[in-house]
Amino acid sequence: MAYVIGVDVGGTFTDAVLDDGNGLVVAGKAPSTPPDYSEGVMDVLAVLAEQLGRPLDDMLADTHHIAHGTTSSLNALVMNKVPDVGFLTTKGHRDSIYIMNVEGRYLGRSPEQLQNVMAQSKSHGLVDKRHALEVTERVDRDGRVIVNLDEDEVCAAVRTLLDQGISAIAVSLLWSFRNPTHEQRIRDIVHEIDPTVFVSLSSEVSPRIREFARNATTIMSTQIGPGLRDYLGELEGRLREHQLAGPLLVMQSNGGAVAASEAPGNAISTVGSVLTGGVVGSVSLGRQLGHDNIIATDAGGTTFLVGLVVDGEPVRSSTTIINHHPINVPTLEVHAIGAGGGAIAWLDAGGNLQIGPHSAQAVPGPACYGQGGTEPTNTDANLVLGILPERGLLGGRKALDITKAREAIRTRIAEPLGLSVEDAAAAIYAVQNAQTGDLLRKTVVEAGHDPRNFIVYAFGGSGPAHCGLYAQEIGASRVVVPLGQVASAFSAYGLASSDIVLAKELSDPAAMPLDPARVEQNFKVLEEQVRDQLDRQGLHFASIVMEREIDMRYTMQLAEVATPLPDGSLTSTEIADAAEAFEKKYADLYGKDSGFREAGIQAITYRVRGTGVLPFSPELPELAVADSADPSDAHVGMRKVCLDGRRGFVDTDIYDYARLRAGHVIAGPAVIEVPTTTVVIPHDTTGEIDRLGNLTITVDQA
Repeated sequence: MAYVIGVDVGGTFTDAVLDDGNGLVVAGKAPSTPPDYSEGVMDVLAVLAEQLGRPLDDMLADTHHIAHGTTSSLNALVMNKVPDVGFLTTKGHRDSIYIMNVEGRYLGRSPEQLQNVMAQSKSHGLVDKRHALEVTERVDRDGRVIVNLDEDEVCAAVRTLLDQGISAIAVSLLWSFRNPTHEQRIRDIVHEIDPTVFVSLSSEVSPRIREFARNATTIMSTQIGPGLRDYLGELEGRLREHQLAGPLLVMQSNGGAVAASEAPGNAISTVGSVLTGGVVGSVSLGRQLGHDNIIATDAGGTTFLVGLVVDGEPVRSSTTIINHHPINVPTLEVHAIGAGGGAIAWLDAGGNLQIGPHSAQAVPGPACYGQGGTEPTNTDANLVLGILPERGLLGGRKALDITKAREAIRTRIAEPLGLSVEDAAAAIYAVQNAQTGDLLRKTVVEAGHDPRNFIVYAFGGSGPAHCGLYAQEIGASRVVVPLGQVASAFSAYGLASSDIVLAKELSDPAAMPLDPARVEQNFKVLEEQVRDQLDRQGLHFASIVMEREIDMRYTMQLAEVATPLPDGSLTSTEIADAAEAFEKKYADLYGKDSGFREAGIQAITYRVRGTGVLPFSPELPELAVADSADPSDAHVGMRKVCLDGRRGFVDTDIYDYARLRAGHVIAGPAVIEVPTTTVVIPHDTTGEIDRLGNLTITVDQA
């Protein structure tokens, strides 16, 4: 027996899913435990062991591997709760991180923020200027050493940083991605002076052209690397004490995992680890259900996340933006807003109702948790509206106090707006559905897709309570709520479903037509790096799949498009075909005739993505088939529920998910109670349980 476990550490709850490869899938949920999130991980593993009826040590001894996703690195960067680091760069180029390529005022800002010029600021520097030092050296664009590295100057700079209390140093030299020898020598010098100092090199973290993005990526990776190293080391130590047999893996932004020992060296690759778990899970479930085009929506306690699966493959991006800085991280493209179950409802200066982005999180939590929270949240509104049972969450293990929920809504929302508590709660529910629908519209429509060609997948602790309505905001007529054994722990299921995915990059700008020998050599170097790293993961792979791509652009334009190339030897024909594919993809993204072929096409960055396919991947077990479509056996009562302020409170059927079987059909309005989540079937929709225990909500034809 060998288990695979996925653990998703969120801001409010920590979820876990266990699979044995033979049809057994169990899920668990426990409160997250900031600042030491490892406590929550051990708690949720204990929940899994309890469900198996085995001691924790025995379960871990039979575990093939644990795939771990965490938001701690991303949260640390976003909230700027990172330690001071040092920065060493080529003489004359230090100020690139303060000039910010003239992008610092607008990157990552909404159109409304861009219009408010007076409120814009560039006061989000990464490194204190006294910690950013220059060293004498110079490599040219072809990788030739023009000026040798001044090692005495490096020693002096390193000692200055150490005297200032710096324990982590980022090194990013000009054109180092063409020749990394000077960066490597600087690391050697640092470790000769103090072997305990954490060092990141841009030639390893982000070997791409354009120094500002490369500098920012390396610095951020250095900021979170030591903390990630210490956290993973502590967690892995505790797991080994409890007899974990297999490796601890960490999810990356690219949708695959990497060994915990490898993760801190390229820490920036883990910043979106939890965000991608749900998308990976959607790909896996989509294969079982025959769905190729999926809008994956994950609403947890803190955030609402949206990712796309098109033609069976997740949509990817080669960059992301964190705190107004461009970050070179190959990632699954996921959009996020602060609109989870714990998102706080508040009134702006104009008296308009807003939801999020701030969250009550696990501590103190929503007002109804009775843990000291006084601000109203989505969860409080859902309790007042009758959507959530008064007996509490997690099968009653998490008690809820409706009196505290009503008081929070009354004082903060209802009385200032002149509304009843019930009407204010209905307004919170409606605004939440509208703004999450807006994010779906931005993600799907602005990418050039028709939402009517997609199926919405909805998961997370709070998502199933809203999905039937926010999907209708974009015209989607079908929603799948993954239930079965995974329920609200679906992102953890995605983590358990993930393979090992490693990516290596190399910028080598050149204009078309490219020299096939040069292209092949670049890919050969990258594939060797990927295979070497796969060998270090400590796992046996069923197979290894290599994918090649080049980021291409039209000459003198900034928009780069990742374009795939075939395996094997390349000739001018394959390269010309790739250029054609680039132009087609560019037109799909930016509009027909928006490109300018006459300007020429350039190849900028080469990339190889290697997937180590693990021996087995979790599949949801099939559910027993019902004798008829009538779900009466699962009906547990009725209560007054308000899903629409215009309709008010209506008698609503309540169902126990544990009693539902494949083929049961439920007419809305209805509420299905699951131990780890609550599902709403809105008015004028119908829900049906499929063979895997998932609920499909369909808008009635009338």
